[in-house]
Amino acid sequence: MHDTSILTGHHIRLEPIVLSHIDGLAAAATDPTLYQWSPVPQGKAQATSYVQTALVWRDAGTAVPYAIVSINDGAVIGSTRFWNIERWQWPQGHPRQGRPAPDACEIGYTWFARSAIRTAANTEAKLLMLTHAFESWQALRVCFHTDVRNQRSRSALERIGAKLEGTLRAHRMAADFIPRDSVRYSIVEAEWPEVKQRLTELLNRR
Repeated sequence: MHDTSILTGHHIRLEPIVLSHIDGLAAAATDPTLYQWSPVPQGKAQATSYVQTALVWRDAGTAVPYAIVSINDGAVIGSTRFWNIERWQWPQGHPRQGRPAPDACEIGYTWFARSAIRTAANTEAKLLMLTHAFESWQALRVCFHTDVRNQRSRSALERIGAKLEGTLRAHRMAADFIPRDSVRYSIVEAEWPEVKQRLTELLNRR
């Protein structure tokens, strides 16, 4: 599945990432101190590699990567993506059998320019992506992993109602090149209405 939907809110839009976003991403990622726990491309060469890898994953059907664009001025202010996309093998005759849309996925690789920190951008990005996952794709689960040391990310996920599932030890390479422990959170289909309400309330406060 190659989802080309542009997800548009009041403050941002999520554009499927393409090569023309490279300069904007490089310009947005000029402060390496912002993301201690997340890999963020520094400079045009890294941004080029970042986008090329994202497009390989997209073409393989395992990710849907986005550039985050400010509606106010059209500037690229970050990136995020659906990934670890799962399509389950439903039996013949099952209502979900043969669907092109994912049954489950992860949201990650999310980062923002300094100008977008503590604005409505992150909240609206989560609202747009979760709405797309649960209402357009009719996904059954969306999960998130974050470095166990990243208390800011953990608090943000708990604030919107994502449920803690546990800690995966030595789960992935961390941004500081050690085997990191990841904390796993998830939202399932039945929880989406409450999460949507929380996100909407948070966005309205912004």
